[in-house]
Amino acid sequence: MSDGSKLLLVSAAALVNEDGRVLVQRRPARGEHGGLWEFPGGKLDPGENPIDALIRELREELGIDVDTAGLTPAGFASEPWGDRHLLLLLFICRGWRGIPEPLQASELRWLTPRELYGLAMPPADLPLIGRLDTLLSSGEIAAWHQPDK
Repeated sequence: MSDGSKLLLVSAAALVNEDGRVLVQRRPARGEHGGLWEFPGGKLDPGENPIDALIRELREELGIDVDTAGLTPAGFASEPWGDRHLLLLLFICRGWRGIPEPLQASELRWLTPRELYGLAMPPADLPLIGRLDTLLSSGEIAAWHQPDK
């Protein structure tokens, strides 16, 4: 792919609570990937970097505030998406302010990484489950911290 405009960059977060459970949201039934479960996040706006986009998306989708220090890169997935190519960047989020609410999703669930394997998810999210499971079960990533107010 030589045309950079064909690349669709998406930032997503695996919010991990004090019990080591991961937050996933269900997409509304209408639209692309309707009814599938996904990690919260979204597309980068023009000129936006992945972390700023993720912080914005988490505020818009879940009503929470996240600091840059609470985000740890976890991995990425690459998937054809129509006439474009999606590059999904996953971050682990270990702390936030506020209580996540489904502002743009139909439902939220807190699940163990192992439970994620049984969910219907978009193709780009699926390969990230194993990476997330490995990182969290190894203790390499601390589960949760409460950021300063």
